[in-house]
Amino acid sequence: MTDSRHPAGTGLAAFFLAQLLFAGALHAEAPLSASDWLSGSVKGPPRESSAWRPGDIPPPQIRGHGNPQPVAESGAVGEIEVTRLDGTNPDMAGTITARKAGLPKDLWQGSEVATISAQLAQSPARLPAMNALLRRILKAQLLPPADSRMHQGQLFLARTDRLLDMGALDQAQALLFAVGHGDSEQFRRLFDIALLEGDESRACETMNNTPGIAPSFSARIFCLAHSGDWAAAAIGLNGADDLGLIDAGQAQLLTHFLHDSYVDSDEELVPSDRVTPLEFRIHEAIGQPLPTHPLPLAFAQSDLRANSGWKARLEAAERLARAGALPPARLREIYSEQEPAASGSVWERAARMQALEAAIAAGDVAAALPRAFDAFRSAEMADVLAAMVAEDLPADSGEKAAEITGWLRLWQGLPGNDRIEILRELQGDPPAPPTDRKGEALLAAMTDIDAGMDGDLPRAARGIAMLRALGLDADADLAATQLTLLPHMRKAPG
Repeated sequence: MTDSRHPAGTGLAAFFLAQLLFAGALHAEAPLSASDWLSGSVKGPPRESSAWRPGDIPPPQIRGHGNPQPVAESGAVGEIEVTRLDGTNPDMAGTITARKAGLPKDLWQGSEVATISAQLAQSPARLPAMNALLRRILKAQLLPPADSRMHQGQLFLARTDRLLDMGALDQAQALLFAVGHGDSEQFRRLFDIALLEGDESRACETMNNTPGIAPSFSARIFCLAHSGDWAAAAIGLNGADDLGLIDAGQAQLLTHFLHDSYVDSDEELVPSDRVTPLEFRIHEAIGQPLPTHPLPLAFAQSDLRANSGWKARLEAAERLARAGALPPARLREIYSEQEPAASGSVWERAARMQALEAAIAAGDVAAALPRAFDAFRSAEMADVLAAMVAEDLPADSGEKAAEITGWLRLWQGLPGNDRIEILRELQGDPPAPPTDRKGEALLAAMTDIDAGMDGDLPRAARGIAMLRALGLDADADLAATQLTLLPHMRKAPG
């Protein structure tokens, strides 16, 4: 590392900035984002069943989202740009086929990009059945709305951002890889994902080798240092700071990152009001790591790395599993990594899970399952327990264990010991199948079903009936089953 405050700093900075301008690291457009995030992608707007209805004006973060107008940076003839998918609309991209997703390929026909993008951003996904359905929708290869050619890529970015907001970094990354990273908007999101997963080397290599793709000046400076060019990074910081191209907080953070003189400093840097993935990673690099629990869900993925303590890994894994962003088998592995060091909270669940694992292996869960169920239900995680063990539970066990086994298996859509009677309030009359704007009808139905989580069963029944009208009988059955089982799966009042 080197000190950027040297006599030749100003002149060299001007030269360096000119090179960055030529390379496209600065853009002629407005500032990068109205939000304080690096890419404007990892943010969490409120999602409740009453928050948005079809016909409402799309929220500000959706209108025009992800669809910057091309602006020439010079009069020179640009290089030929090569993209994947044979140059087709990225809104058609996906990681699973419509058939595998169980969805009609023309789901979006008759709708407008802005409307669908807004619905995707606001659709609640608290009920696991609807969480899984939403993920299929976001990942599916579907025909885009007719106006997609005028707003090319906007729906694709809305889908990606919803996955990021759900904490599903791997799925968002796979979707982005389906269209490549030549587009700056797509790369911004890939850069965020790499930072949150601790894989910035790959992202920085791509940035350094691709002119014009850097998400921000701060990102460019960070990657120059990360690749070993500390002198260029220091000069760039000095010049950017002098010209007011980065704010004071970012300049201070990067200064601590670049300068040897701050290695043993006792100065604690106050994080910004809305921490970006880049700021999060630099705080860690200078020895002032930030806790992830107050930050958006996507940041919890950072605590899953091997260099995190087991408690931090457990807490992050549980947080992600609650949101459906971590495979149940992965959480199960993390629970088994070590012996619990204390009692209560996450330690108790780890101990109960380990005892249940041993009981499953022995074929007798009569004592272990009720204890594990009580521990997980008290933490509002009975559904997570179901996802982990429902398929492995033996059919013959004690009376209480058999009852719980039936609940957990039915919750997962598996045959239970006893069929439950679906609540009468959820037996709605199916409406006429929509022939147009089916996607809007589907997303509105999912919002209606979410209302059942708060006790509005008549509204949930309308949503379930619409799923059936759209041919999604299995999803409708599972949603009705889970809503019926909620009283058993939730902690008793008091």
